[in-house]
Amino acid sequence: MKIWYSLFLLCILSNVFAQEATFILPGMIAEKIDYEITIDGVLDEAIWNDKDWASDFQQFFPSDTSLAAAQSKVKIAYDDKFLYIAAVMYNLGPREKYVSTSLRRDYRGEQNDGISFIFDTFNDNTNGFQFGVNPYGVQRESLIANGGMQPTDLNLAWDNKWYSTAKIYEDYWVVEAAIPFSTLRYNDGAMNWNVNFYRIDSKYNERSTWTPIPRNFNVISLAFTRKLLFIEPLKKESSNISFIPYAAMVTDRNSLEGTSNPPRPTFGADAKIGIGPALNMDLTANPDFSQVEVDEQVTNLDRFEIFFPERRQFFLENADLFADFGTQNIRPFFSRRIGVDRDENTGQNVQNPILFGARLSGKLNENWRVGAMNMQTANDEEIGIVGKNFSVAALQKKVFKRSNIGVILINRETLNKVGQGEVFDNSQFNRLVGIDYNLASSDSRWTGKFFYHKTFEYGEMEKSGAAHAQLNYNDLYWEASLALSTVGEGFNPAVGFTPRNDFKRTAIRMSRQFYPKSKLINRHGPGVESEVLWNENLGVTDELHTLFYTTRFQSLSTLTLTASNRFTYLFFPFDPTRTRGEPLESGTDYRNSTFGFRYIGNPRNVFFLSARGEIGEYFTGDIKTLSGTMNWRMGYLANISMNFSYNNIRLPEPQNNADLFLVGPRIDLTFTKSLFWTTFIQYNNQIENVNINTRLQWRYAPVSDLFLVYTENYFPNTFASKQRAFVMKLNYWLNI
Repeated sequence: MKIWYSLFLLCILSNVFAQEATFILPGMIAEKIDYEITIDGVLDEAIWNDKDWASDFQQFFPSDTSLAAAQSKVKIAYDDKFLYIAAVMYNLGPREKYVSTSLRRDYRGEQNDGISFIFDTFNDNTNGFQFGVNPYGVQRESLIANGGMQPTDLNLAWDNKWYSTAKIYEDYWVVEAAIPFSTLRYNDGAMNWNVNFYRIDSKYNERSTWTPIPRNFNVISLAFTRKLLFIEPLKKESSNISFIPYAAMVTDRNSLEGTSNPPRPTFGADAKIGIGPALNMDLTANPDFSQVEVDEQVTNLDRFEIFFPERRQFFLENADLFADFGTQNIRPFFSRRIGVDRDENTGQNVQNPILFGARLSGKLNENWRVGAMNMQTANDEEIGIVGKNFSVAALQKKVFKRSNIGVILINRETLNKVGQGEVFDNSQFNRLVGIDYNLASSDSRWTGKFFYHKTFEYGEMEKSGAAHAQLNYNDLYWEASLALSTVGEGFNPAVGFTPRNDFKRTAIRMSRQFYPKSKLINRHGPGVESEVLWNENLGVTDELHTLFYTTRFQSLSTLTLTASNRFTYLFFPFDPTRTRGEPLESGTDYRNSTFGFRYIGNPRNVFFLSARGEIGEYFTGDIKTLSGTMNWRMGYLANISMNFSYNNIRLPEPQNNADLFLVGPRIDLTFTKSLFWTTFIQYNNQIENVNINTRLQWRYAPVSDLFLVYTENYFPNTFASKQRAFVMKLNYWLNI
């Protein structure tokens, strides 16, 4: 019971820090207009005069104590249909070239020149929209969740329809944009939003923001914004419906099983229905995700399942409302469980077609968010898959200034045939009930996560609860974190991601930053992190203790040196190489020490390298590991990269030695801003497979695409085909 008292105490103490005083900076006014603006990058309309611009951008990197060297200014206007933005980015002199890694939509990375506009439309400092444009007119749009506290809170997979143009002049460049109000979610009658803008400039190695942000936080942080004031209240859109039908032609062959399917047409559709300006209903019928890029393979030396992020568009809007319950390895809901099932004949995970689904998500008002989802998958008698129904409901309430409390309900039930029909089989259910408290102080120094979840199944299990408490502190010089977790033996979130159960966990992390006056080093400092897992029957089962020292250079490259000690207890027989060798016996334990490094190169260079290496003990033997990515950029027309991983494992007999290679060249060609070709090849000798995935995409209209996708898996020794598939897919985004 001691850990439960500790969790409760940590939750209570965290509330002491939930409120922080903030200094309010002056905002900006959006004027309402009654005439048309031409989105051409030429600021000749009357509204773009020399008054009332947001200016005096503050430097965020390499320092945060002065005005930006390369200044920018932004102005906003609106009418009944659109939010209009004008931005002027000045240089320190004439300039011919800007850095753009690609002409593909949704560019990302510190190496790209660009201006980004962030809108927190509900003034909650927690959820927002980001729209960005680079000097060549390439767009990106994204959703920001969790206050933008981590880089992973930026979701660039979200797509929607808006318009922009960029124009380059001798010593500055200009962006003009129009965002339909139907693309955004906001309160009817809203008079103000939170807003911020940031610019990345590669030539001057500078990032700057309109609202000052301390450099120990993320540039997308929603804790640091100003007010955008509207002259008149924003009105609700009379109709906000998008219909996205698709048609696809698919053919495939499985040489392992000697089966093939001739070209066959499939049809389906998605719809997005705005329910007021703040709620959105997503509907889908017979969805097809064949155009989604394949996952990047990894060499798995872990005893447990590996997490891969969701990429399917249907699940992305307000995804945090469902997916951010729980924590990294105790997730109650993981949308990739929907549409993936187990082939009972082979034991492999396979795609399980989704018949239909619906999602309702968004804001009820400034303090309440709601999410509800229902999805139905199909039966497949040949491979033993029984269709399942997935239902999820989430409710979240804002508390204090930026914190929130939420509850989630999850239900999965199977379908069984009865006579000529199908009914839900209530004897095969899996359910979860959970409550989460997310702490975020107004200045983001204090953050935290506290939750309790419980599962219910047809075979009633004891100890089916999971609890977690975590408190984090972050300022300019210090970062610290303390986490406590307990997961019961019977905890089984079948629609979640929890690779193991029956454990208790403590984890701490602390680091210190120094900021020298140096032309070479931007910041550096030491740190320590420690993790211990145990259970009541076995005592300590896992430990990981790491000392590290991180140096970030002015060039944006980063080097981290590590020294680690790990203790591992085996619950089941385990082959450390995962090559079907002689496994180590269950019930044995091992303590190993390793030394390593992590290096991220300067992303502004035409060629740069990111690498990670480790050397030391590994179970009963030793290991040498080197992995990373080599990147070569040919202007914005081509990006060629090579992912690589090599593990040299030496174990005494009777275990196997292994040399595990994973090589993945990737060629990304962007012929224009609407025509792209990506080819991804992966060779993995751990699973004896070569995979090729090549995809041609033509964006013939806004958010409307033609895809040609070819995928094949081979045996690496003979290059004999295992499976192949070809897909042609056409979709169209229609606003009604």
